[in-house]
Amino acid sequence: METGVPIVAFVGESNSGKTTVVEKVVAELASRGHRVATVKHHVHDFEIDVPGKDSYRHAQAGAVVSMVSAPTKFAVMRKVEHELSIDEIVQYAGDVDILIAEGFKRTARARIEVARKARSTELISAPKDVIALVTDFATLPGVPSFDLDDAAGIAGFLEATFLTNVEGANRNGA
Repeated sequence: METGVPIVAFVGESNSGKTTVVEKVVAELASRGHRVATVKHHVHDFEIDVPGKDSYRHAQAGAVVSMVSAPTKFAVMRKVEHELSIDEIVQYAGDVDILIAEGFKRTARARIEVARKARSTELISAPKDVIALVTDFATLPGVPSFDLDDAAGIAGFLEATFLTNVEGANRNGA
């Protein structure tokens, strides 16, 4: 099911700086009034709940959905029978302007590759598969490139490319 929420994945080698770039871009987009959802792809199983806590015990007892609610946060842990696609994941994002993914290098349609020469001088994506590069060494003809610290430039690119019909900054009175 198409949500209309743009999905942009930041991909790259492990330890290339993806998390740092995503953190800065999310902060920049949020400061401009955009509602941003994020998702991190893990290739292995992970545990988000704390062993021994009530919600963990509920899940261990057999609950397929375990929720935790507090005055400022709400979390849902749901068992799944198959790995969700990024298109299925965006359905859970709620009322947001954009979903920023970290990872999903094999399945994301809109990919921004993060490449740092201290990690590798090879790109992991085919040139036709990236919409932009965040790098300190590479360029691709016709593909915008941004410095690793250029969160404002990357956010501007995302706004121009994906958020042209979103009110963004007008939402919070800016």
